[in-house]
Amino acid sequence: MSAMDMAGVKRRMQGAIEVLRKDFAGLRTGRASTQLLEPIMVEIYGSMMPLNQVGTISAPEPRMLSVQVWDRAAVIPVDKAIRKAGLGVNPIAEGQIIRVPLPELTQERRKELSKLAHKYAEQARVAVRNVRREGMEQLKKLEKDSKIGQDDHRHLSQELQKLTDETVGQVDAALGTKDKEIMQV
Repeated sequence: MSAMDMAGVKRRMQGAIEVLRKDFAGLRTGRASTQLLEPIMVEIYGSMMPLNQVGTISAPEPRMLSVQVWDRAAVIPVDKAIRKAGLGVNPIAEGQIIRVPLPELTQERRKELSKLAHKYAEQARVAVRNVRREGMEQLKKLEKDSKIGQDDHRHLSQELQKLTDETVGQVDAALGTKDKEIMQV
């Protein structure tokens, strides 16, 4: 396993961190953020599309989001998708604009969001471990094919484990920060 492959492994592990950051950005912490609605997929014209490809998402007020839907025919599917997203919001359609008032976060809702944050973090940890497993399998194959020796295999395995531990540490740190943000009253 060359250094270049190790860079590829590191890039894939960092990809899991990026996905986690995007997932966390969608979790509401008290202020309106357009990222809350961005991951929502809308079924329109027989296919699934991200919400930001059928309208413009904005945060005109601290506790209000709005979606300017570009196509009048997409208003009802967008409204439905926002309702089904499990965000605990009640969108209001006014012509081609959908207003999404954000209710005050209750302690119960904060706990639900915290559970969701933990679920996202676990998905990221699993993704990182899968990258490590694939790397370990690649190492075994390289040793079996006599492309690397036992010493190289052991050294690269340790390097891979260290990289995995660091990345999982980043996941845990991001979770700790997000959890504090969610639970702040």
